[in-house]
This record gives sequence, C-alpha cells and structure tokens, in this order.
Amino acid sequence: MTEVLRLEGVIKEFGDEVVTRVLHGVDMSVHAGEFAALVGPSGSGKSTLLNILGLLDRPTAGSVQVAGKESTELDEDARTALRGEALGFVFQFHHLISALTAAQNVMLPLGINAGRMRPEQRAQAIEALAEVGLGDRGDDLITKLSGGQQQRVAIARALIKRPPLLLADEPTGNLDTETADDVFRLMRAKSRESGIACLFVTHDPALAERCDRIFKLVDGRIVDVRPGANAGS
Repeated sequence: MTEVLRLEGVIKEFGDEVVTRVLHGVDMSVHAGEFAALVGPSGSGKSTLLNILGLLDRPTAGSVQVAGKESTELDEDARTALRGEALGFVFQFHHLISALTAAQNVMLPLGINAGRMRPEQRAQAIEALAEVGLGDRGDDLITKLSGGQQQRVAIARALIKRPPLLLADEPTGNLDTETADDVFRLMRAKSRESGIACLFVTHDPALAERCDRIFKLVDGRIVDVRPGANAGS
C-alpha cells in the first residue's frame, strides 16, 4: 500500500529566549485510500501538527514526507508547488467566496482569472459538483446554498485536482448531526473511490470510530494508534 504521508520524529518549538516545545517527536503515516482520524483534547497540538502537515509551517526537527517527497528539504517555492499538487483542504468553516458561484469556487485551485472560467474548466467544475450531489447548482451563488451544501462545495473544491492527500480540519463541526453524517459519508466514499488518503480531525468520537485508524494526540505526543471500531461504515 502506497504511503502518502509519513512523519518521523517531528518536533516543533516556539520562542527564542524562552522555548516552548509543542510537538514532541511525532511519528505517523497515512496510506493511499486510508481514512484516518486525528483526535485529542484542546491544546494537544493538533493545529500545530496540521500546519506542518499542510506545509504551512516547518518543523523544528524531524522528517515530513508528502507524496514521496521530503518537504523539509524544499525551499518555499517548491513547498508551495507541492502543497498545490499533493494536498486538498476542508475546514470547519468552508472559506468559500460569497461573490462567486458554486462552480467558480470549485475551480479556484485551477487558477481561474477574475471569476472567469474556460469551457473545459466549467465542465470540470460541474462534474466535481455532480460527484457531491450538486451538479445542478453550479450557477448558484454560495449564499443561496445551505450550510451542508456549502461544505459539499468545499469538498468538491478540495478534490478537483485529485490530490493524493486530503486534510480535513473539523469539517463537520459546524453542522447538525444529520448533515454532519451526510458530509462524513461523502468524504469517506470519495476517499475509497479515488484512493485519496484522508486525515480527518474531529472531536466527535462516533465519527472517529468509523475511520480506518485513529491517532490520538495528547500534549504533543501520539499516545495511541488503533483501528476504528466501525471502520468502513
């Protein structure tokens, strides 16, 4: 099974005169098609770890391999390019642009100019929206969609370039229980269908149990790694 993400001995410290260590030698890996959960209490270092996984920050020490590339050895331009090629992001708050349509938002990773899409880009956008059940809503402004529909648009945007790795930071945290379940099932299905690795950060233990593996982060350390009790559901 292809390894899409590997961390070895990742340490992160902040400060100069007074140094605070937030991550203490984190080791973890996620494989193609695997849907893994990252759980842990507030203040455990999840946000710091996600910033490093998303190539938004560098570790103080350790190795971060994304899609087979050692990211810590890359300069900023190369890291930005790798982020665009290898990573998709879905957040608790969808970060869509309200002045654009659903299709225009989905196409943003492909570099549309001033909201204008080429015909082939529009076709890609509609196809991506159809995959999340919104193929007929491409011309609707984001403000006309429900919260669950907006999150589906965000998922389509994250997957439009078929990245090897999807990072999902509490993507269901702002949704009601039924809508959260719908979004979770959709992301799980897309991971299976496309062979995309997903790291799903959640405070919901029921959702975590439905993932393939669960990484538990406490005080900047991975203290437990185990299969989900209901993996595959």
